[in-house]
Amino acid sequence: MSTDRPLNVLFLCTHNSARSILAEGLLNHLSAARGGRFKAYSAGSSPKTAPNPLALKVLAESGIATEGLRSKSWDDFAAADAPVMDLVITVCDNAAGETCPYWPGQPATAHWGYPDPSAVEGSEEERLRAFRQTLLAMQRRLELLLNLPASALDRMTLARSVRELAAQAPAPSA
Repeated sequence: MSTDRPLNVLFLCTHNSARSILAEGLLNHLSAARGGRFKAYSAGSSPKTAPNPLALKVLAESGIATEGLRSKSWDDFAAADAPVMDLVITVCDNAAGETCPYWPGQPATAHWGYPDPSAVEGSEEERLRAFRQTLLAMQRRLELLLNLPASALDRMTLARSVRELAAQAPAPSA
């Protein structure tokens, strides 16, 4: 993989409104603080019209920029003029089971499943807690990704490296 540019990571979730949005915002935030080795994007197979407001609220509460975060179709990233992805990570079980488009450049793929915080019912505080727990679980895995040595990020070992991270930092239970 080229070291001239950041590694492009695409997070996929069916509606691109909660988990994938959290992951995009969080990885871009964490990476920027460490030299910008990664550039995150997110998309979904059936995107909502906008990100979940609670996802944006939890990101903002954590000091993570939300400008530019929007729900997008994964078809946008399969187009000829799209950024070439180095890594595609599904963050919901539904997206992991769907037939994905062809990704130019044959990126490494992995599945990091998280319970859907937008499915939690209850008070706004209970729902916000679910989003915060998901963000924290993602942060643990993304910190591990950010700390991988450069040798673990070459095309041949990237998929194995990120799959191993899923086992090292399990997602919270619902």
